Parts: sequence; C-alpha cells; structure tokens
Amino acid sequence: MLIVFGGLPGVGKTTVARLACRALGAVYLRIDTIEQALRNEGAKVWAEGYAVAYAVAADNLRVGRVVVADCVNPLAVTRAAWADVAAAAGVRAVMFEFLCSDTAEHRRRVEARVADIAGHQVPSWDGVLAQDYAPWEAPCEVVETAGRAAEDILRDVLGRLARISSDQIGSGESTDRKTR
Repeated sequence: MLIVFGGLPGVGKTTVARLACRALGAVYLRIDTIEQALRNEGAKVWAEGYAVAYAVAADNLRVGRVVVADCVNPLAVTRAAWADVAAAAGVRAVMFEFLCSDTAEHRRRVEARVADIAGHQVPSWDGVLAQDYAPWEAPCEVVETAGRAAEDILRDVLGRLARISSDQIGSGESTDRKTR
C-alpha cells in the first residue's frame, strides 16, 4: 500500500508520518529530505524531489513494502502522480490531507518549527500562506489536527487504514496485490 500524507507545512503530517512508519514497519519518504539533499548537491529544485520520491516509492512497492510519503502534495498533478505510482506497482494508494482549521494554532506551530534537516529552511507563516496549494478534488481522507495529540491522530489514521483494508477484503479485492 502507498500511503500519502499531504497538507500545508505545520499541520502535523511529518510527526504522524514518522509514528505511522514505526507502527506499520513502512518505508518513509520525506520530500523535504530529498529536496534538501538535492540542494546540498547544488541542484535547483522544483519537481525533482517528487520525481525521485516517486521512483523510490515504486521500487519499494514492487518489493512488497508499505510506503508512507510525507509531502505537501500541493497540486492535482502531484496527487495524480502518486496514484499512478501505486497503480503501476499494482497496489492501493490512500491519500490523507492533513488540516489544522485553528488558524492561531497552525500559525503557532509554523512559527515554533525548527529545521530537523541540515541546511533546510522551514517556511515562515507568510510563506505557508503564499504556498501554491490547490483544493483536493480526488478522494482523500481528511485529518483534522487542531487540538489533537499526535498519538490520537495516529490512532485515527491507523483505524482508517484498517477500515480501508477491511473494506477491500470484504469487496473481494485481492489483498495480495492491493494491501502491500
């Protein structure tokens, strides 16, 4: 299974993605890490980080690993590309959009962030507001993070994943190919 955590910076997706990877024994792909590594090598980065992540995700999905992708996933084209990666590997993609509807809390989170990747510049609140982020049109699981602890959000996400897996088993879909 390919699990994609998307949403604006500061909504909690990285924290929950790391916890989910531990709980699921999944491969963790963080776009910020990939993009910063490319920048450290002198590359100007636009879509290259996502392209690398798609390729690494595809390799891991083909060998039967669950992959969690942690990214802003701001545009319909990036969301469709993740779905294409899963389809090509013969697995299911589950998209989660993380939101923090409490603007004051979201701003506090953004302004309190400290880079955890060498050389990475975390965005300012103005940078988050200026982000090119299109509304989601494709089906996704919306996760509200305002006023919630990461462990509670993780339980919610894992519960939804279990329900999704259970639903596809009940529908007769092959669990061999769809829930890896």
